[in-house]
Amino acid sequence: MQFETLRIERIEPRLLRVTLDRPQVANALNTRMGHELLELWTGLADPGEVRCVVLTGAGDRVFCAGADLKERRGMSDADWQAQHVVFERQYWALLEVPVPVVAAVNGHAFAGGLELMLACDFAYAVPTARFALTEVTLGIMPGAGGTQMLPRAVGERRAKEIILTGRPFGAAEALEWGLVNRLVAPETLMNEALATATAICDNAPLAVRQAKKSIHTGLQTDLKSGLLFEIEAYNRLVPTADRREGIAAFNEKRKPRFEGR
Repeated sequence: MQFETLRIERIEPRLLRVTLDRPQVANALNTRMGHELLELWTGLADPGEVRCVVLTGAGDRVFCAGADLKERRGMSDADWQAQHVVFERQYWALLEVPVPVVAAVNGHAFAGGLELMLACDFAYAVPTARFALTEVTLGIMPGAGGTQMLPRAVGERRAKEIILTGRPFGAAEALEWGLVNRLVAPETLMNEALATATAICDNAPLAVRQAKKSIHTGLQTDLKSGLLFEIEAYNRLVPTADRREGIAAFNEKRKPRFEGR
Protein backbone atom coordinates (compact mmCIF):
# COMPACT_ATOMS: atom_id res chain seq x y z
CA MET A 1 0.00 0.00 0.00
CA GLN A 2 1.30 3.46 -0.96
CA PHE A 3 0.01 6.42 1.03
CA GLU A 4 0.77 10.12 1.38
CA THR A 5 0.33 10.42 5.15
CA LEU A 6 1.19 6.90 6.29
CA ARG A 7 4.36 4.84 6.06
CA ILE A 8 3.67 1.12 5.73
CA GLU A 9 6.45 -1.42 6.30
CA ARG A 10 6.43 -5.21 6.26
CA ILE A 11 8.80 -6.10 9.07
CA GLU A 12 8.25 -9.70 7.99
CA PRO A 13 5.39 -11.27 6.02
CA ARG A 14 3.30 -11.66 9.19
CA LEU A 15 4.01 -8.27 10.80
CA LEU A 16 3.07 -4.81 9.61
CA ARG A 17 4.38 -1.50 10.99
CA VAL A 18 2.22 1.56 10.31
CA THR A 19 3.65 5.04 10.97
CA LEU A 20 1.55 8.20 11.09
CA ASP A 21 3.80 10.29 8.87
CA ARG A 22 3.06 14.01 9.23
CA PRO A 23 5.79 14.97 11.72
CA GLN A 24 5.82 18.60 10.55
CA VAL A 25 2.33 19.01 12.11
CA ALA A 26 2.70 16.61 15.06
CA ASN A 27 1.19 13.75 13.02
CA ALA A 28 -2.19 15.50 13.16
CA LEU A 29 -5.13 13.84 11.44
CA ASN A 30 -6.21 15.66 8.30
CA THR A 31 -8.84 14.54 5.82
CA ARG A 32 -6.27 12.73 3.68
CA MET A 33 -4.97 10.74 6.65
CA GLY A 34 -8.54 9.88 7.62
CA HIS A 35 -9.21 8.44 4.16
CA GLU A 36 -5.90 6.58 4.13
CA LEU A 37 -6.41 5.07 7.58
CA LEU A 38 -9.89 4.00 6.54
CA GLU A 39 -8.46 2.33 3.43
CA LEU A 40 -5.75 0.64 5.49
CA TRP A 41 -8.01 -0.73 8.23
CA THR A 42 -10.71 -1.76 5.77
CA GLY A 43 -8.10 -3.61 3.72
CA LEU A 44 -7.06 -5.51 6.84
CA ALA A 45 -10.57 -6.87 7.31
CA ASP A 46 -9.07 -9.76 5.33
CA PRO A 47 -5.51 -9.66 6.70
CA GLY A 48 -4.03 -12.40 4.54
CA GLU A 49 -0.57 -13.23 5.88
CA VAL A 50 -0.63 -10.38 8.41
CA ARG A 51 -0.98 -11.58 12.00
CA CYS A 52 -0.23 -8.38 13.94
CA VAL A 53 0.14 -4.63 13.36
CA VAL A 54 2.25 -2.08 15.24
CA LEU A 55 1.03 1.53 15.01
CA THR A 56 3.36 4.44 15.84
CA GLY A 57 4.04 8.07 14.96
CA ALA A 58 6.89 9.66 13.03
CA GLY A 59 9.51 11.55 15.01
CA ASP A 60 10.43 11.36 18.67
CA ARG A 61 8.04 13.85 20.24
CA VAL A 62 4.41 13.21 19.27
CA PHE A 63 2.39 10.08 18.51
CA CYS A 64 -0.59 12.07 17.25
CA ALA A 65 -1.88 15.51 18.24
CA GLY A 66 -5.45 14.82 17.14
CA ALA A 67 -7.29 16.51 14.30
CA ASP A 68 -5.47 19.10 12.19
CA LEU A 69 -7.12 22.30 13.45
CA LYS A 70 -5.43 24.42 10.81
CA GLU A 71 -7.21 22.44 8.12
CA ARG A 72 -10.46 22.79 10.07
CA ARG A 73 -10.20 26.56 10.38
CA GLY A 74 -12.96 28.16 8.34
CA MET A 75 -14.73 24.88 7.56
CA SER A 76 -18.48 25.10 7.17
CA ASP A 77 -20.58 23.02 9.55
CA ALA A 78 -21.38 20.64 6.70
CA ASP A 79 -17.71 20.25 5.74
CA TRP A 80 -16.73 19.67 9.39
CA GLN A 81 -19.34 16.95 9.79
CA ALA A 82 -18.43 15.34 6.46
CA GLN A 83 -14.79 15.16 7.52
CA HIS A 84 -15.78 13.71 10.87
CA VAL A 85 -17.73 10.93 9.18
CA VAL A 86 -14.45 9.85 7.56
CA PHE A 87 -12.74 9.94 10.97
CA GLU A 88 -15.57 7.97 12.58
CA ARG A 89 -15.44 5.30 9.90
CA GLN A 90 -11.68 4.80 10.22
CA TYR A 91 -11.85 4.48 14.01
CA TRP A 92 -14.66 1.95 13.75
CA ALA A 93 -12.79 0.06 11.02
CA LEU A 94 -9.75 -0.09 13.32
CA LEU A 95 -11.89 -1.60 16.08
CA GLU A 96 -12.99 -4.30 13.63
CA VAL A 97 -9.51 -5.29 12.43
CA PRO A 98 -9.41 -9.02 13.24
CA VAL A 99 -5.68 -9.18 14.05
CA PRO A 100 -4.18 -7.42 17.10
CA VAL A 101 -3.05 -3.80 16.68
CA VAL A 102 -0.38 -2.67 19.17
CA ALA A 103 0.24 1.05 19.71
CA ALA A 104 3.89 2.09 20.16
CA VAL A 105 3.27 5.56 21.55
CA ASN A 106 6.47 7.47 20.81
CA GLY A 107 5.26 10.79 22.25
CA HIS A 108 2.21 12.84 23.15
CA ALA A 109 -1.27 11.55 22.30
CA PHE A 110 -3.93 14.23 22.49
CA ALA A 111 -7.62 14.30 21.51
CA GLY A 112 -8.09 12.15 18.39
CA GLY A 113 -4.56 10.84 18.86
CA LEU A 114 -5.48 9.42 22.25
CA GLU A 115 -8.68 8.02 20.76
CA LEU A 116 -6.57 6.32 18.09
CA MET A 117 -4.46 4.72 20.82
CA LEU A 118 -7.60 3.65 22.68
CA ALA A 119 -8.89 1.91 19.55
CA CYS A 120 -5.76 -0.27 19.47
CA ASP A 121 -5.73 -3.49 21.46
CA PHE A 122 -3.04 -2.29 23.88
CA ALA A 123 -0.21 0.21 24.07
CA TYR A 124 3.39 0.73 25.09
CA ALA A 125 4.51 4.33 25.63
CA VAL A 126 7.63 6.36 26.30
CA PRO A 127 7.92 7.84 29.83
CA THR A 128 7.81 11.41 28.49
CA ALA A 129 4.47 10.97 26.70
CA ARG A 130 1.52 13.06 27.79
CA PHE A 131 -2.13 12.33 27.16
CA ALA A 132 -5.35 14.33 27.06
CA LEU A 133 -8.82 14.54 25.61
CA THR A 134 -8.97 18.31 25.13
CA GLU A 135 -12.14 18.58 23.04
CA VAL A 136 -14.29 20.39 25.65
CA THR A 137 -11.71 23.19 25.75
CA LEU A 138 -12.47 23.77 22.04
CA GLY A 139 -16.26 23.74 22.25
CA ILE A 140 -16.70 20.13 21.11
CA MET A 141 -16.45 16.73 22.79
CA PRO A 142 -14.66 13.46 22.06
CA GLY A 143 -16.39 11.97 19.03
CA ALA A 144 -14.17 9.11 17.93
CA GLY A 145 -14.73 6.72 20.81
CA GLY A 146 -13.26 8.72 23.68
CA THR A 147 -16.39 8.80 25.84
CA GLN A 148 -16.82 5.04 25.36
CA MET A 149 -13.31 3.60 25.22
CA LEU A 150 -11.71 5.68 27.98
CA PRO A 151 -14.21 4.63 30.71
CA ARG A 152 -13.65 1.03 29.70
CA ALA A 153 -9.91 1.51 30.19
CA VAL A 154 -9.74 3.65 33.34
CA GLY A 155 -13.22 3.54 34.87
CA GLU A 156 -16.17 5.91 34.68
CA ARG A 157 -15.24 8.41 37.39
CA ARG A 158 -11.65 8.92 36.26
CA ALA A 159 -12.76 9.15 32.63
CA LYS A 160 -15.22 11.89 33.55
CA GLU A 161 -12.45 13.87 35.27
CA ILE A 162 -10.14 13.49 32.24
CA ILE A 163 -12.79 14.37 29.66
CA LEU A 164 -14.63 17.14 31.52
CA THR A 165 -11.49 19.03 32.55
CA GLY A 166 -9.51 18.47 29.35
CA ARG A 167 -6.35 18.48 31.47
CA PRO A 168 -3.25 16.57 30.27
CA PHE A 169 -1.72 13.81 32.38
CA GLY A 170 1.58 11.98 32.25
CA ALA A 171 2.76 8.54 31.26
CA ALA A 172 3.18 7.38 34.85
CA GLU A 173 -0.51 8.12 35.50
CA ALA A 174 -1.48 6.43 32.23
CA LEU A 175 0.35 3.30 33.38
CA GLU A 176 -1.10 3.41 36.89
CA TRP A 177 -4.64 3.81 35.53
CA GLY A 178 -4.29 0.97 33.02
CA LEU A 179 -4.37 3.15 29.91
CA VAL A 180 -1.00 1.82 28.71
CA ASN A 181 0.52 -1.56 29.43
CA ARG A 182 4.17 -0.62 29.77
CA LEU A 183 6.53 2.37 29.78
CA VAL A 184 9.59 1.85 27.61
CA ALA A 185 12.64 4.03 26.96
CA PRO A 186 12.46 5.80 23.57
CA GLU A 187 15.47 3.97 22.20
CA THR A 188 13.91 0.55 22.88
CA LEU A 189 10.19 1.30 22.40
CA MET A 190 9.95 -0.04 18.87
CA ASN A 191 12.02 -3.13 19.64
CA GLU A 192 9.78 -3.93 22.60
CA ALA A 193 6.60 -3.42 20.57
CA LEU A 194 7.91 -5.51 17.69
CA ALA A 195 9.06 -8.27 20.06
CA THR A 196 5.57 -8.48 21.54
CA ALA A 197 4.02 -8.39 18.07
CA THR A 198 6.35 -11.19 16.97
CA ALA A 199 5.31 -13.30 19.96
CA ILE A 200 1.69 -12.80 18.88
CA CYS A 201 2.61 -13.73 15.29
CA ASP A 202 4.16 -16.97 16.53
CA ASN A 203 0.85 -18.08 18.06
CA ALA A 204 -1.98 -19.74 16.17
CA PRO A 205 -3.54 -16.92 14.11
CA LEU A 206 -7.10 -18.25 14.15
CA ALA A 207 -6.90 -18.71 17.92
CA VAL A 208 -5.58 -15.16 18.39
CA ARG A 209 -8.37 -13.70 16.26
CA GLN A 210 -11.08 -15.71 18.03
CA ALA A 211 -9.71 -14.71 21.47
CA LYS A 212 -9.62 -11.02 20.49
CA LYS A 213 -13.16 -11.18 19.13
CA SER A 214 -14.40 -12.96 22.26
CA ILE A 215 -12.90 -10.31 24.55
CA HIS A 216 -14.39 -7.45 22.50
CA THR A 217 -17.82 -9.03 22.23
CA GLY A 218 -17.98 -10.18 25.83
CA LEU A 219 -17.30 -6.70 27.17
CA GLN A 220 -20.39 -5.41 25.34
CA THR A 221 -22.79 -7.88 26.95
CA ASP A 222 -23.67 -9.56 30.23
CA LEU A 223 -21.42 -12.25 31.71
CA LYS A 224 -23.61 -15.22 30.80
CA SER A 225 -23.89 -14.11 27.16
CA GLY A 226 -20.14 -13.47 27.07
CA LEU A 227 -19.42 -16.96 28.38
CA LEU A 228 -21.70 -18.49 25.75
CA PHE A 229 -19.96 -16.48 23.00
CA GLU A 230 -16.58 -17.63 24.33
CA ILE A 231 -17.59 -21.29 24.07
CA GLU A 232 -18.87 -20.77 20.53
CA ALA A 233 -15.56 -19.13 19.58
CA TYR A 234 -13.62 -21.93 21.29
CA ASN A 235 -15.53 -24.70 19.53
CA ARG A 236 -14.79 -23.20 16.12
CA LEU A 237 -11.09 -23.84 16.78
CA VAL A 238 -11.45 -27.52 17.65
CA PRO A 239 -11.66 -28.80 14.03
CA THR A 240 -8.79 -26.62 12.75
CA ALA A 241 -5.46 -27.92 11.49
CA ASP A 242 -3.72 -25.43 13.78
CA ARG A 243 -5.31 -27.02 16.85
CA ARG A 244 -4.05 -30.43 15.77
CA GLU A 245 -0.61 -28.97 14.99
CA GLY A 246 -0.39 -27.27 18.39
CA ILE A 247 -1.13 -30.45 20.29
CA ALA A 248 1.21 -32.51 18.09
CA ALA A 249 4.05 -30.00 18.53
CA PHE A 250 3.60 -29.99 22.31
CA ASN A 251 3.79 -33.77 22.50
CA GLU A 252 6.70 -33.94 20.06
CA LYS A 253 8.54 -31.21 21.98
CA ARG A 254 9.00 -28.90 18.99
CA LYS A 255 7.89 -25.45 17.92
CA PRO A 256 4.49 -25.51 16.20
CA ARG A 257 4.10 -24.43 12.57
CA PHE A 258 0.77 -22.64 12.47
CA GLU A 259 -0.73 -21.94 9.06
CA GLY A 260 -4.01 -20.28 9.93
CA ARG A 261 -6.27 -23.11 8.86
